[in-house]
Amino acid sequence: MTRISKIGLFLIIGFITTLSTVNAQPAKTPKYNVLFLICDDLNCDLGCYGHPLVQSPNIDRLAKAGMRFERAYCQYPLCGPSRASFMTGLYPTQTLITANSIYIRQTLPDVTTLSQLFRNHGYTSSRIGKIYHYNVPKAIGTPGHDDPASWTQTFNPIGRDKDDEESIFSLKPGQFGATLSWLAAEGEDIEQTDGIGANEAIKQLEQFAQDKTPFYLAVGLYRPHTPYVAPKKYFDLYPLDQIKVPTIPQNYYDTVPAPARNALTRHKEEINLADHLARQAIRAYYASTTFADAQLGRILDTLRQTGLDKNTIILFTSDHGYHLGEHGHYQKMSLYDNATHVPLIISVPGMKTAGQSTPALAQMIDFYPTLAELCNLPAPAYLSGHSLVPTLKNPAIKPRKAALTQMGNNFTIRTDHHRYTEWGPNAMDGAELYDTITDLAEMKNLIDDPDQKSTITELKTLLHQQIQIARQTPDNLKQTPLKK
Repeated sequence: MTRISKIGLFLIIGFITTLSTVNAQPAKTPKYNVLFLICDDLNCDLGCYGHPLVQSPNIDRLAKAGMRFERAYCQYPLCGPSRASFMTGLYPTQTLITANSIYIRQTLPDVTTLSQLFRNHGYTSSRIGKIYHYNVPKAIGTPGHDDPASWTQTFNPIGRDKDDEESIFSLKPGQFGATLSWLAAEGEDIEQTDGIGANEAIKQLEQFAQDKTPFYLAVGLYRPHTPYVAPKKYFDLYPLDQIKVPTIPQNYYDTVPAPARNALTRHKEEINLADHLARQAIRAYYASTTFADAQLGRILDTLRQTGLDKNTIILFTSDHGYHLGEHGHYQKMSLYDNATHVPLIISVPGMKTAGQSTPALAQMIDFYPTLAELCNLPAPAYLSGHSLVPTLKNPAIKPRKAALTQMGNNFTIRTDHHRYTEWGPNAMDGAELYDTITDLAEMKNLIDDPDQKSTITELKTLLHQQIQIARQTPDNLKQTPLKK
């Protein structure tokens, strides 16, 4: 197949619109629209979160127009389980999804998802790019593991980054999605998958403004997920001599339980990564972050130019955090702050707390009840999240004592001052305790410190309470466990 015919085929695929069999119900004219923006594998290495090097001017200006949550956490540090969780407002122990490549209706056939709630109340619910799980980059240009019932219409962008895969450097040649890999690409932003997705978002916003259509528009960018692909100009922003590569003390892995050590060292090709490769990988991640930020800026500019900013709520986030050498680890799938901490900015038109930040703990399952309350929609009673609306009005209000994250059968909680982790049931495989005030990097495990006994007892009780809550069967919602 020629390159021209391939592009034609990809454009046809990209413009396919998926219509659900679920009938939308007429409703009163909504007060607010919703623009849901999410980047893939984005950590908090951003200007507005205090990073000294990463350039994220558009996310930063969004933070000035909304509220930035300093401590928001995913419920699972992996794409598929995390996305299924926040789209349903349920913990992974309730969605029964703890792996990628699972369709949400396999385990929750009757669930009303976040965007489906809006669709059922008269909104045009539109997806552009990755909201549910995709195999990236393999499934770019396809619906991935999407949920058709969640949307009125969908768009699956695909750009030259797919054509350029033979030029991508990878620690494992030919493997990109779960391996450190990168490319300083030729061409312009609009040729990349995320540039094409931004173009479609702009087109839809302009149409919504013209038709005065109430909308829930979800735009899922693929960067900075591996492979880290962005036009060369973004790589040029980050000279290699300015990149700092994290290091760990000698014998560090002896201070953590065996399951934690195994999680950190699962990618054998990334252990003791050579300095020149580490610098290139981190630079490529930063370049991809700034490239994604530029696409978000184009979308936000259109929102303002059309006047839709006056009645549109914006929620910006990622699906989980990401390691760039911290704890000797790259990518996701750990229970440390690097993999569980996500950026979260919520902007509501006319909000009096614009430009402020909050130390209140937040979970991604809180997105659903928050947006439902802001838009005066009846959220399902089975939701496990808490609405963040009180915090949006007063950043000092804290809806919860702890944020819970799960990985396999292991759980961690983040409180105002500590992280406490149990590996295996009742910590049978080990435990960790970190003072996140004095040890922000979570490098000094205090679990054997006799001075911490009362703290450990308190946190252990709190963790088990949170796990019990997360395992409660959702009321009036059928669960279908996956067959082993």
